[in-house]
Amino acid sequence: MTLYVLDTDSVSFQQAGRENIIRRIEGVPVESVHTTVITFYEQMRGRLAIVSRAKEGPELIRAYERLHATLCYFSLVNLLPFTSDALQHLERLRAEKVRVGTQDLRIASIVLSVNGILVTSNRRDFDRIPGLVIEDWNTCS
Repeated sequence: MTLYVLDTDSVSFQQAGRENIIRRIEGVPVESVHTTVITFYEQMRGRLAIVSRAKEGPELIRAYERLHATLCYFSLVNLLPFTSDALQHLERLRAEKVRVGTQDLRIASIVLSVNGILVTSNRRDFDRIPGLVIEDWNTCS
């Protein structure tokens, strides 16, 4: 079974209800669509920062609503962990001096460790990673 791994931008597009990505996700078996613990970390870090900065009143309510919605989303999706195999891929990519942001490199390492296909619109960065198979589900197909 092919594993399609949504990176953080693809998860955000899915959460926002972008039609193209929703249609593509619905077109594959649910057990083949995953995201990573890195994406979970990035989104929760962002949501927690918004809660910390929120003023009292409606802004605070909205911040907690988004935090809750994010928690609910991640309780329903297939989440890939960062494993020792992913760490080996990460160390190899760093030794090869691949110039990509830390979180993107970690996501790519997980995808490589499961022989998956990364679903992203961020070709500019992820195209730099040797051996990584990429699809962009946010565009019209």
